[in-house]
Amino acid sequence: MRKIVLSGLVVLALTVPATPAQGDSTLHRYAKDTWRSMDAMVEPATGVPADKVTGDLKTRAKVTSPTNIGTYVWSTLVARDLSLITGRDATARIGRVLTALEKLERHAPTGQYYNWYDPATLQLIRSWPETGEPVRLFASSVDNAWLAAALMMVRNAVPAHTARADRLANSMNFKSYYDPAARPDAGTGLLRGGFWPERPPGPDDCFVESDYAGTGTTVYSTCHHYGAPAETRIGQYVGIALGQIPRESYFGPYRTFPDNGCDFGWQEQKPVGSWKRYLGVNVWEGTYGYRGMRFVPNWGGSMFEALMPDLVVPEAKWAPRSWGRNHPVFVKAQIEHGLKEAEYGYWGFSPSNDPHGGYRVYGVDPLGMDEPGYTSDREETKVDYGYEGCRPAQPEPAAYGDGVVTPHASFLALPYARGAAMDNLAKLRRDFDAYGPGGFYDAIAVRSGVVSAWYLALDQGMVMAALGNVLTGGNLHRYFAGSGVEAKLRPVMRLEEWDVG
Repeated sequence: MRKIVLSGLVVLALTVPATPAQGDSTLHRYAKDTWRSMDAMVEPATGVPADKVTGDLKTRAKVTSPTNIGTYVWSTLVARDLSLITGRDATARIGRVLTALEKLERHAPTGQYYNWYDPATLQLIRSWPETGEPVRLFASSVDNAWLAAALMMVRNAVPAHTARADRLANSMNFKSYYDPAARPDAGTGLLRGGFWPERPPGPDDCFVESDYAGTGTTVYSTCHHYGAPAETRIGQYVGIALGQIPRESYFGPYRTFPDNGCDFGWQEQKPVGSWKRYLGVNVWEGTYGYRGMRFVPNWGGSMFEALMPDLVVPEAKWAPRSWGRNHPVFVKAQIEHGLKEAEYGYWGFSPSNDPHGGYRVYGVDPLGMDEPGYTSDREETKVDYGYEGCRPAQPEPAAYGDGVVTPHASFLALPYARGAAMDNLAKLRRDFDAYGPGGFYDAIAVRSGVVSAWYLALDQGMVMAALGNVLTGGNLHRYFAGSGVEAKLRPVMRLEEWDVG
């Protein structure tokens, strides 16, 4: 058992296994290099990370977000636990972040942070640095949830900062996004995507005047809700854990949209399932099929939608008959697509930088609920199985184009296909110029060989979290689960059973 000294306190329970498993030395090296990229993103003046940094680790972006800050915080915990930095250094780094968070301007009645800040000055971004185009203030439920999740870890992982982190986390009111009437058919509500503090001026902007926080202050909420089981479920986890939204809302998002004639005939395929009831909520337990597998999809078919929340919440452990069954099937399906269906020779499809410029969503089209879906190649090669009686099936693609693989997807898959993930990463490093001073670059177009030589705080933060959990036996999970969180979430999550496999 290895001791960790945190500002004079000795913590014995949070340790790295004494006997490394096969391949741990390689994973530890990946963590060491990835941490170098996270460290390079930090703005010296404030201690806050930028959104991304160039592959040579020299030029940082001029914006940051609540998610970026959250991923840096938990990456710092991982770096400490893997002895990449000292406990004293980690405590100091996180202290600087908390000071910055206490200074950042946010929506006062709800305590929610806005989407974009200048990491060098901590001022709100009101125009994009690259173009000068105006930026409207917006508070996002999922971005704030990732930050809150990191703060909830800190209160259990860094005793010197417990009070400050707890105070900040509890000041963020996620009820401000909750619409209790969103699922009258199910008997519960959903989270909205976010809100603008000022009335949107555009004629095409869809918003609802609302006061979901109960503060008497009107905000302009998005018309859309998060109604599919994507990475956005972190907002539910945090809201329930903080006691701000009802636990029944866990069952609000559709697993698939139900088979209800052609009302939901636009979805990717016709589901198989039945209605069940949990805590008084009606749930359609639907599944999709893909090459002999049954699974619960996410919105676009990407790896981070499926597995990013699992970095924080031990979903396989707390929900063994639902997420615990689904995660390994989803990983297997992504591998099947990359190696056998599309025949790229590599796999791992998730939103990332586009090697040819910009940012783009990638995934495996048949694994998503949205019929247009996220494609795995730049040519947008789509699959449409049709929907019996509503939409005819289209011929399956004869071939796929320039597939775009992102290494962070392989790291997310480590708990469920460790050997396959490590082999995939080794091949990417061997066959492409895909590895730099800060670890794996963000994305590789595997047929053209073009590489996006950038490091993103979001994607590198997922890599650090995945490596941290694998190499420490789940430290980030334990940090998040403390302070009564497990008692609030686990009894709800364990109720559900999915017919997947």
